[in-house]
Amino acid sequence: MIQNTSSASLSRSSLVPASRAILEAAILTIALVLSGIAVAHAGPAETYAENCADCHGAGRLGGDGPALIPQTLKRMRGPNVVNVILKGRVSTQMPGFAESLETEAAEELAAWLKTPLDFVPTWGEVQIAGSLQMNAGYRPVEAPGWKSDPMNITLVVETGDHHVSVLDGDTFEVLDRFETPFAVHGGPKFSPDGRYVFIMSRDGWVQKYDIWALKEVGRLRAGLNSRNIAMSHDGKWIAVANYLPMTLTILSADDLSVAQVMPVVAKDNSASRVSAVYQAPQRKSFILALKDAPEIWEVAFDPQAAANEPFGRRRIEVAEPIDDFFFDDEYRNLIGAARDGVRGIVVNLTEGREIAELPLDGLPHLGSGISWDRDGRRVMATPHLKEGKLSVIDTQTWKRIATIKTEGPGFFLRSHENTPYFWSDVFFGPNRDLMHVIDKQSLEIVKTLRPVPGATVAHVEFTRDGKHALVSVWEDDGAVIVYDAETMEEVRRLPMRKPSGKYNVWNKITFSEGTSH
Repeated sequence: MIQNTSSASLSRSSLVPASRAILEAAILTIALVLSGIAVAHAGPAETYAENCADCHGAGRLGGDGPALIPQTLKRMRGPNVVNVILKGRVSTQMPGFAESLETEAAEELAAWLKTPLDFVPTWGEVQIAGSLQMNAGYRPVEAPGWKSDPMNITLVVETGDHHVSVLDGDTFEVLDRFETPFAVHGGPKFSPDGRYVFIMSRDGWVQKYDIWALKEVGRLRAGLNSRNIAMSHDGKWIAVANYLPMTLTILSADDLSVAQVMPVVAKDNSASRVSAVYQAPQRKSFILALKDAPEIWEVAFDPQAAANEPFGRRRIEVAEPIDDFFFDDEYRNLIGAARDGVRGIVVNLTEGREIAELPLDGLPHLGSGISWDRDGRRVMATPHLKEGKLSVIDTQTWKRIATIKTEGPGFFLRSHENTPYFWSDVFFGPNRDLMHVIDKQSLEIVKTLRPVPGATVAHVEFTRDGKHALVSVWEDDGAVIVYDAETMEEVRRLPMRKPSGKYNVWNKITFSEGTSH
């Protein structure tokens, strides 16, 4: 159930055994039938075993369809899951079960799917390698098979039907539209030459796509519930941050082979989920945010290390767990959000210690922070997820120097080195159809756009030259709206299926100013 059109699946031999709940439900039902006691309707575990296990795996961990566990269903709130069970999912292989399941049974099944697994299954190097699926029809090419500027390609993630559109940044024509694993999460990562892109789903599938050939190269499942991926500075490695199991998976970007699966165990021997992994290009390392431990990890490739463990780990202890990192330009310092949602903690990575704390009430979304020069000082700005404001911070003193009031809590900020403005959405609350355009020097809102009254608008990306800003109408029958970044007038509207993030090749591989990393 709840599956996409992707052929990505686990081999039958790799599926975990049925959970204890499924077996117990089946045994109980058989016993009741044999004893002559009528069964009103099957319990949710048996309903799952009969209707869902073939596609989603006996242990709810995924097969042809995605994993059906709480971690991957967070975005599908109660009634939505029930509706998908009964009515199916448009443009996918997910059928509706309204004719064979009563509404009560579907509601019980939906509630059961949101319960944690009875045990944490093994998903190590053997299982990851066994999930590898290479595209037999893929053939590498020596040059792009199209005439567009390869550095001005923008990928649009369409979450409405789990596809990505490959957009020409000059003409705004769609060169290709390919399917992805279910529920893409975290920004896609490009190889340093901009040719390949790597995309990750909530349930751990990592997909490699050749932009020049407009073909998928292959995919494999690096975790069971994953947060995001990062590309190494040299383009050789892909790091995958996992919640389940609690590991960091490192893959070869060349052939998707497994380089290392690193258990994430804190200094006190407790296991931790990985909130996120980031590339630190100047440091030639990955930076990990740990969800359950007061530590930050730095993982770097060591060519002198043993072949079976080429990645060395450095542990930075902090007073409490922090995540949602923003890095300064040199990746010398990071600022992370404290769990209380009212503070930012600054950590000097070079010295390996906390150096500052600043008040940031309203749950700052630091991962969407951007930076620029203002009055001879380097500043950064962050939205807040629970309050209608933006905080502007001096990255030398680590003091908040200004607060910009907005029409509601926001999610994303974006800018570009060739524009005097930055753009801020109002993602949460009744004014989610607004987009603010703010002067980077005066910090004044110069214009507020309402592209589609009543529709959520969010996430801006710029073309390579910064002349156009692309805005998502975040609805199932949505669009990407192209604006002239100087006049803020609409240039073109491209229909899309709930477009979320947009990622320009040049901006991402050059770490363009105003792009979160």
